[in-house]
Amino acid sequence: MRLTPSGLRVGNRILPVEIGRGGLRHDKREGDGATPIGRLRILEMLWRADRLPRPAPWARPIGPRDLWCDAAEHPRYNQRVRAPFRASHETLRRADPLYDIVLVTDWNYPKAVPGNGSAIFLHQRRRAGYPTAGCLAFKRKDLFWLARHLEPGAVIEIPPLACFLLEQNTSGSGAAPRGLPHDKA
Repeated sequence: MRLTPSGLRVGNRILPVEIGRGGLRHDKREGDGATPIGRLRILEMLWRADRLPRPAPWARPIGPRDLWCDAAEHPRYNQRVRAPFRASHETLRRADPLYDIVLVTDWNYPKAVPGNGSAIFLHQRRRAGYPTAGCLAFKRKDLFWLARHLEPGAVIEIPPLACFLLEQNTSGSGAAPRGLPHDKA
């Protein structure tokens, strides 16, 4: 699989994809909103068993107390943790459908370097043109297709595409800042 200006190339398919609001970066850091450049390997698949059938035999269910630690100073940084958990974290069992299926990459995982970025996942997008916090986000049907066809260890190549590099960003390139009203959060 390889990121292209048109989307993620998987075999002879091109799947539309949203990237981080910080564009693509070689020097990914926690909170920069960027998608890391490099080779990412798919290590795990998580899914909402209460909402849909198991998408693949290797998928593991997301429980009601499952979280992902994004506190760079915490010993469990960039790890799946369980509530109650006081340090900064992301909730995996979301009210919206974005994490109904989550493909976990090996970006700074499982052995995390503090501050090098956390929770770089493949997941469902909010809507076309809406950037992520660094993940790769897909239409629901395309994410389901990926979940059925990928195996653990699948590799995603994210090259330094000029159209997505923040310092070379042009309006409509897919990289941030986009200046759209919904980006004010």
